[in-house]
Amino acid sequence: MPSLKWIVAQGRPRVFPIYKKITSVGRGGANDVSIDDASLSEFHAQLVFDGRDFSISEMKGKITVNGKKKKKTKIFHNDKLQVGDVELIFSVYDEIVSESPDQTEEHAAELAGMLRLSDFNQRLLQIRSVPEQIDALLDAVIEVTHASTGFIVLLRDGEPEIAAARNVDKRTLPASVGQLSDSIIKRCIETRKPLIVSDALNDTMFKTAESVMNLRLCSVMVAPLMAQGQLLGLIYVGNDNVVSLFEDSSLDVLTIFAGQGSLILQNALLLDELTLDRDRMAEQLSNQHFGDIIGSCPSLLEVFKKVEKVAAANINVLITGETGTGKELIARELHRRSDRKDGPFVVVNCGAIPENLMESELFGHVRGAFTGAIATRAGKFQLASGGSLFLDEIGEMPLALQVKLLRAIQERIVMKVGDTKQEEVDIRVIAATNRDLLEEIKRNAFREDLFYRLNVVNLHLPPLRERGEDVVMIAKVFLQKYGAEYGANIKGFTPNALIAIRKYEWPGNIRQLENRIKKAVVLADKTLIGPEDLDLFPEALATTVPLSEAREEFTRRYILEVLARNNGNRTKTARDLGVDPRTIFRYLEREPDAPSPG
Repeated sequence: MPSLKWIVAQGRPRVFPIYKKITSVGRGGANDVSIDDASLSEFHAQLVFDGRDFSISEMKGKITVNGKKKKKTKIFHNDKLQVGDVELIFSVYDEIVSESPDQTEEHAAELAGMLRLSDFNQRLLQIRSVPEQIDALLDAVIEVTHASTGFIVLLRDGEPEIAAARNVDKRTLPASVGQLSDSIIKRCIETRKPLIVSDALNDTMFKTAESVMNLRLCSVMVAPLMAQGQLLGLIYVGNDNVVSLFEDSSLDVLTIFAGQGSLILQNALLLDELTLDRDRMAEQLSNQHFGDIIGSCPSLLEVFKKVEKVAAANINVLITGETGTGKELIARELHRRSDRKDGPFVVVNCGAIPENLMESELFGHVRGAFTGAIATRAGKFQLASGGSLFLDEIGEMPLALQVKLLRAIQERIVMKVGDTKQEEVDIRVIAATNRDLLEEIKRNAFREDLFYRLNVVNLHLPPLRERGEDVVMIAKVFLQKYGAEYGANIKGFTPNALIAIRKYEWPGNIRQLENRIKKAVVLADKTLIGPEDLDLFPEALATTVPLSEAREEFTRRYILEVLARNNGNRTKTARDLGVDPRTIFRYLEREPDAPSPG
């Protein structure tokens, strides 16, 4: 059992066993390690065991490890810790003197195994390559068990396959599963438990096995490699010359190393999966990129087709869609693919400019035109001449200014505020809005003639929740981008995070997704982003409704859409949909705001 040894000035050292996952150290009597010394705080520090490594961290007092001040760090066998003025030595085993000579060899074997495991854990911190980690694991197992050979066997599609084979000289052996006993491997796979065979040729269970006889096996040990209930493979060590080489204590050590091997293999499989995922993503991106826009859902592909057709035409375009769907990216792509690509691309956010400054911002002003106009200044129309003018959030433009905007777009002539001279401008207007401008026209909040002047071609961008697997691809691109930008050691998303990303409605669309991932990359302390890092808790996700309920809701919405298209004419709507008029009435009874007959 691991322990802390308190070195006192006089008398024998005092040993504190470490048997909990979190062990508190301090002056207070409620601590797991209570040391009555005035230099210690009431709750000074704590040791944490995560199933693999021990670490120590400050709580309300300072600590040093091997003479270096630390706030939190991993600790290993024989590390010297200082809490306050108290010196402690950390051990991975109890320093208990054997009372019986018969126990000496057994304790020595256990001690050697634990020390070797501690040393091995330290080496793993320096090894980056997974194959090198596996070789180091085998070398350590062979050394501590005194085996002559060792193998790591993986299960691929249910069949054993040797991933690594080493001998006592740390040389790689030819990897053939024929070198191993299939009967012993089969037994371990079936039981998923460690197995020791002291004399295989005389063992009643295995002596008749053809592989045992052919290989003339003597001592064999096998331990399963388990990860989250899944059998990944096994560690197999043997010696063909010494009978009864392995004892129960050796099997205990092998089992501990098998647990370490499971972590390595799990990481290796994860890295392989992430590498494949990265390669797949690169291939998909090459097919799904449209300029700076990523996507391949049918509705977005239709937008791409329209962009390719209208980009070269010198006509106005209105881009509609919810906020955060990428309207400006589409506008830039229209400009980039047009004959005006060498000209300027000027952006005006109509919702961010105060109403009293909007006219000056668009058309410019002359010196002295108003208070603060200390110099003549060109407007966005003049700056965009020869290129494209992008009027973002056009639905926010004040009604009084819409008349002047309409004239400027129609005649390609503008006049600075305070000036009497007109200027010709050569521009293409691209506008965007997240509002329903037809509804705004009904409310007399937007001019109908301006709407039709802008809406020569309409490009409607679908919300992220309707783009299927696009959301996952975009999320991975953002993760790769910001992981590199912020130097974060983030490898990917957990399976649950990908499920949550697909299920969430994303009311803020791509902008919201980008901001969530940016935050997760900065704050996450794990290599994989989980749903909690994205604030995608279960209560935030849309619930899955029965298919019958979803079908009913779609039918209701579609009937209302066609009814509105037919100006509330229920008879025509029923005829268009091929249903009985009573079906229309049935759905209208549930919808108080349905269109009235026209």
